[in-house]
Amino acid sequence: MPHTDPLLVGTDITVKADGKTLLNNVSVSVCENEIVTIIGPNGGGKTTLLKSLLGLRPIASGSVKRKKNLNLGYVPQKLVIDRTLPLTVQRLMQLTGSYKRAQIEDALGETGVAHKIHDNIHSLSGGEMQRVLLARAIIRQPELMVLDEPVQGVDYLGEIALYQLIEAIRNKYKCGILLVSHDLHMVMRASNRVICLNTHVCCSGQPTDVEQSPDYQRLFGSRGLQTMAPYGHRHGHFHDIPPDPASLGDHSAEGHSCENHHHCDHEGHNHAG
Repeated sequence: MPHTDPLLVGTDITVKADGKTLLNNVSVSVCENEIVTIIGPNGGGKTTLLKSLLGLRPIASGSVKRKKNLNLGYVPQKLVIDRTLPLTVQRLMQLTGSYKRAQIEDALGETGVAHKIHDNIHSLSGGEMQRVLLARAIIRQPELMVLDEPVQGVDYLGEIALYQLIEAIRNKYKCGILLVSHDLHMVMRASNRVICLNTHVCCSGQPTDVEQSPDYQRLFGSRGLQTMAPYGHRHGHFHDIPPDPASLGDHSAEGHSCENHHHCDHEGHNHAG
């Protein structure tokens, strides 16, 4: 398989606050055209890790290296906007760039919410808002997308559709995706690598390896394993309900092959804390 240089590498990252260690020697890397998913319990440091990698939170030790002039799209865990602010979807899309209407419509169309362009953001459902935020990230045509729990506030079927959409975005743009999720029953589906984080890296590797790890099983228990097992990723198979490759917003029932197309040279993510 071809090798690619990492887009982002965090090595032995340690973060402390108020006398507590929030992250302890955590390493992670993301290459183009791969989905790296971080799972773990509440308080395990997942959001802290993302913010450290993005330079939004200082680290006590370790290092973060990004590809030069890395074009990055970020969907934070929480986007708090005053409900009294009359903000439309179109205006939200323009807050961080002077995009033309056609560009905005294209991005919203790819995530299936072009018809919401004139709506007030406070009128959107949870799933619609997440699709708008994904459109806001992909309008930059990023090399790397960082998504902090992108399906929060969405029902079960909405989760499936959003994860399919994220996979379709990766397939179209060949970008790297660093994803944080609590959704154990979904998260293994399209991930190339999974990192189980509980302040330190409990285990990491391909999904099938992680779900068999004793550390993972101790952390999530048999119930977590049972809910996730039907979505275990297997190379060379066909997904039941993938998105139509011709349209990121159209989730048809055509099967497509799911192959791991590359391997990232950097092996720092295998560090076990």
